[in-house]
Amino acid sequence: MDPKPQRRRQVDRSAATRAALVAAGRQLFAQDGFTAVTTEALVAAAGVSRGALYHQFVDKAALFSAVVEAVEADVAARITAEVAAAGSTDPIEALRLAARAWLRICVEAEVHRVVLLDGPSVLGWAQWRDLCQRHVFGLVREVLAWGMDAGRISRQPVGPLAHLLMGASDEAALYIARADDPGIAHTEMIIALEHLLDGLARD
Repeated sequence: MDPKPQRRRQVDRSAATRAALVAAGRQLFAQDGFTAVTTEALVAAAGVSRGALYHQFVDKAALFSAVVEAVEADVAARITAEVAAAGSTDPIEALRLAARAWLRICVEAEVHRVVLLDGPSVLGWAQWRDLCQRHVFGLVREVLAWGMDAGRISRQPVGPLAHLLMGASDEAALYIARADDPGIAHTEMIIALEHLLDGLARD
């Protein structure tokens, strides 16, 4: 008997279990916050056993890390799609569009509660920062390199500039997440980020 189909079924079942747990985590962590969510609630929402949870993830924090990465991957895909759909031929305008998209998305429950509020405290700054940059950092570098090649941004090392812009946009999102009035904070930060991006532009 060929063991390969059985192994494939096991791999498929394991992937489905993991996906169900991440989906449940996304919903519950966004709704109630990391601390309030129990493992019992997670396995019930995912429709799996407690043993299945610990087979996939060493603990609740490990599942939370996978949730943060899934949310970040979706955010990166959404921003990329939005900028591409605009069809801008100007790299500075592309950066503006990306910044506006990010600051609009960052108030959504998954991003606001899971990534921005709970993420740094649950995962620690270093791991949280790594996850946040894993999916977006390369995109920022590409647009900056495009801007330099097009003569719209002064030639300089791309990596440090990408880190500065990522830091500014993440700090803007954290400012909005912790603000008493997120609407006002959002408007303030859009203006501030656009001024920052305008400072990069060469006529």
